[in-house]
Amino acid sequence: MPRAPSVPQPAVVDPVPQATARRTRTSRRGLQPSSEASAPASAAPPAGKAETVQTSIESIARDLATAIVEKRLPPGTWLREEALGRVYSVSRTKIRAALVMLAKDRLIETIPDKGSFVSRPSVQEAREVFAVRRILESEVVRLFVAQASRADYQLLEQHIHVERTTLKAGAAAGHEREELLGDFHVMLADTVGNQTLAQLVRDLVARCSLIAMLYHSSNDAHCASDEHADFLRICRRGDAEAAVRCMVQHLARIEASLELDSERADRQLDLVKALLA
Repeated sequence: MPRAPSVPQPAVVDPVPQATARRTRTSRRGLQPSSEASAPASAAPPAGKAETVQTSIESIARDLATAIVEKRLPPGTWLREEALGRVYSVSRTKIRAALVMLAKDRLIETIPDKGSFVSRPSVQEAREVFAVRRILESEVVRLFVAQASRADYQLLEQHIHVERTTLKAGAAAGHEREELLGDFHVMLADTVGNQTLAQLVRDLVARCSLIAMLYHSSNDAHCASDEHADFLRICRRGDAEAAVRCMVQHLARIEASLELDSERADRQLDLVKALLA
């Protein structure tokens, strides 16, 4: 857990007895993905109706992760256990367990005697995350070039096709495009067979999503699908060091597109309104 940031003045949460939470893919954060991006979660039944499906800790964590990625819960938002318990009609014990899951994925920070907050990475942490990504993903690239099978290349090429199709259609929202493009890096790490390395990459990609929320510039801050394709063509030539240089430049471009010169002040959103948005 990184050093706790200064705690912002929390928004006053005035929970209401009814909520409908949405869920989307969160494969990069180690949570169980849902089958449809906009399928309504069954976790929070309307007021006055009996709860027909037992709310799971995983579904609560998934909904909160979705709200964070969709920027409905921006960095610094105070996640009150009592308020969340009312939103999902569950005990604080379940809410606390869901928050523990999110803390493991670095999506939130729990500060003793203060509470849980959506992670608010500092400029220094943002730069450190990208520096570590360049180191780790360079090793991923070397392992991939040395041992990738035909099936591995086909899997990544298929993903690039999905990227291009989705981007061309313009149907995906900003957070969905971000996740789709970030998944390329996670899938690349998964192919090398080192689960510890793959998990580290997955966690760092998730943290970069939060960094992009806080320090997004006017330029495109995300990976470009054509850069993924160029990288894969270099890998096919068997030139590991050229592929490493391509990946490092790719990650450096993403970092350079962020506004890391000064920290941004983010407005605090009412928790329940954010979840219902």
